[in-house]
Parts: sequence; structure tokens; C-alpha cells
Amino acid sequence: MKKTNTPVVELLSPCGSWESLRAAIQGGCNAVYFGIEQLNMRARSSINFTLEDLEQIASIAKENKIKTYITLNTILYDHDLTLMRAIVKNAKACGINAIIASDHAVMSYAKKIGMPVHVSTQTNITNIESVEFYSHFADVMVMARELTLDQVKNIVSEIKRRKIKGPYGELVRVEIFAHGALCMAVSGKCYLSLHTNFSSANRGACIQNCRRNYIVIDKEDGTELEIDNEYIMSAKDLCTIDFIDKIIDNGVSVLKIEGRGRSEDYVFITTKCYREAIDSIHEKTFSKEKVEEWKKQLATVFNRGFWDGYYLGKKMGEWNDEYGSKATKKKIYIGKGVKYFDKIGIGEFKIEAQSLDVGDEILISGPTTGVIEENVRELRVKDSIRERVKKGDVVSLPIKTKIRASDKLYKIVDV
Repeated sequence: MKKTNTPVVELLSPCGSWESLRAAIQGGCNAVYFGIEQLNMRARSSINFTLEDLEQIASIAKENKIKTYITLNTILYDHDLTLMRAIVKNAKACGINAIIASDHAVMSYAKKIGMPVHVSTQTNITNIESVEFYSHFADVMVMARELTLDQVKNIVSEIKRRKIKGPYGELVRVEIFAHGALCMAVSGKCYLSLHTNFSSANRGACIQNCRRNYIVIDKEDGTELEIDNEYIMSAKDLCTIDFIDKIIDNGVSVLKIEGRGRSEDYVFITTKCYREAIDSIHEKTFSKEKVEEWKKQLATVFNRGFWDGYYLGKKMGEWNDEYGSKATKKKIYIGKGVKYFDKIGIGEFKIEAQSLDVGDEILISGPTTGVIEENVRELRVKDSIRERVKKGDVVSLPIKTKIRASDKLYKIVDV
């Protein structure tokens, strides 16, 4: 189908595990971002990769023609500098494409050894002068999440007017968050977790106590009020798929999906929906009907409800009215893979929990497999056709894509 002149935009997906790395690729990302060791803003909530993993990650990315970015964006102290340098040095040696940084020590060292830098949202860039300052270190900058689209547009226009270039001679590119969790604090700079539990959000160890419900006590008379209509510190999740066409028209170069602490099915679904949306804009097939379908799909995986963020001019956040996810579907663990018969397209699984019926929607995931979504068309136990299998059974079922031993098998059910 003929493409339009809409500027090309890079879709950047989160990666907190080997499973989600594969899921992001399957969903159609252009790049992934991930943490190494403990110096990243999801040090507590995701399974962080190690220095030894970098070569394999770079190899997988090269094979699939995607870019890789390391998030090294926490507050750093002197005792962190040795590890920071080791991460940046190894990233360059392995062919990682860039470091996402907020601390000037990271930017300075990366520039010194010739490693590209992207400026993290943690630096809270809200104006063109900040862009010009950081252009000495970086060629991509993540804007503060609190900007409106008009403000982003003005910054993009001013970059072009002033011809602001990064250290490698290219015009600075603007990146914004397109989907995922939003923090009550400006660009995530929160001290609540540190104050209550000595666990610093700015060191990647947020316990997300802002997401809970609270009781307010009047110190004069002891009256207690339970705040049960709104979780007033817990914002709904950002969703921009309704107006992604406007974002692209405003000259944004990179669209980032939040979620390194999320599961591989979240990564797959969100990446897939935004990939389809971006492609539909280029193909001039973007429509309200498609948006509604994408939003239905996005609602099936972890979310706290959706809102537009601050992009359309809202001054305050939209808050949750309950704790946890509002996903319309959930995964139930059923069992694990045993082997795959390539010639006949059959997967064998050991059922370890619950039961499985013909017609059930299933999801299979694994470090190499990524994510497979299927409907159960047939179940066999020792060549006997079954309508249902239960715990303890070793079952064979048709699977279009190869599975591996120990891949996890889930049943997807409505919440």
C-alpha cells in the first residue's frame, strides 16, 4: 500500500526479561530499552539483565534489525561510578546503540568514549534551552511527561529552526512516552517510598505505596475518613492511541511504551497495537473503528484505566478508583512445555494446575519463544481425543509456532 509523507517514527518497547525481548520483537518494535544490574529506574520491579547478557541481547537485536538502548538513569553516587563505567564500556563493545541517562557523570563518560546518549525523562526537559544544553551530550531527548502536545510541537519546531544538532552531527530527535504508567510526581521524581520505607524511587527501588488507599485522621478530634472514591496519588495509565496521528504530525521521532516491570503479554499486545496504529497512519487507514479495537486489546493486559496524560492540556491527573489492574483478561497458569514435533506442528505439555478445554484461549511464553497466542483446537492424551484435560495429564495439541521445553502454558480468561 502506498505510504504517505508522514515522518517516520521509531516505536520503542520495554524489555524486562528474555520473554519480553522476544515479545517486543514479535509485536513489531523498532527498538527496545532495558536495564543492566541495579543502576536503572526499574531495578526493583523487573528482572534486570547482567553485563554477561549484553552480547546475546545485541546479537538477537542485530538478527531482528532492531536497536537496543540501556537505561542507566538513576541518581549515582561515587561508589556507583565504577559499575557505571563498566556498563557503558561493555555496551559500546557489544554494539548496544545508546545509553539512556539522567546523571551528568554518565553523559560525560559516554561522550568521552564515543557512546551515544539519550537523555532520560528524569532530567525533566521542558524547554528549548535545556534541549540546547543537553545537545552537547545527546542526540535524542525524552521530554518531561507533563508537557502538552503544543509545547512538544514548539520544541520540535525550534530544534529545526535553530538547527540544534547532537554530538554526532544529526538534528536532535524528540522522544515522548506514548503508553503506560504515570507517576504522581513530576517526571517520576518522588520521595514518598524513601520517606516511608527507606527505598528510593530515584534509585530504582520504588515500592509504589502511592498506589494504595489511605485513611485520613483529624488530629483535633480523631475522626477517621477513608478515601475510597479516588486513589488520589495513583494516576491512571497513559494511552495516546486515540491521537497518535497528532503526535506524529507534531514531529515526534520516538514513541516509548512504558512497562519494563510488566509481563511479556503486556509487551506484545501494547507493541502490536501501536505498531498497527503507526502503520495505519502511513497507509491512511487510521480510523475511530480501529482505535476502539486497539483500545479493547490494550485493556486486556495490565492497566489502571486509561487517560490522555497531560498532552491535551489537562492540568491535573486522572486518578484511579481502585487498587491494581483493570485488565479485562487474566492469565491462569496451566503447565509447561515438554517438546515440539516440528513435522506435524504438535506441542506436548505437562498439565500442572487447573484444567484445559477445547476452545480455550491460551498463551505460551518462554525466553526463546516469546509469546504465542492460540485457541485450543484439539486435545490428545496418549492418542485419545479429549474435550478436557486436567492436572497430571501429558497433553498434545496443535501449535502453529515451535515451543520449547519448559515454556509456560497459560489459559486466558475474562476477569
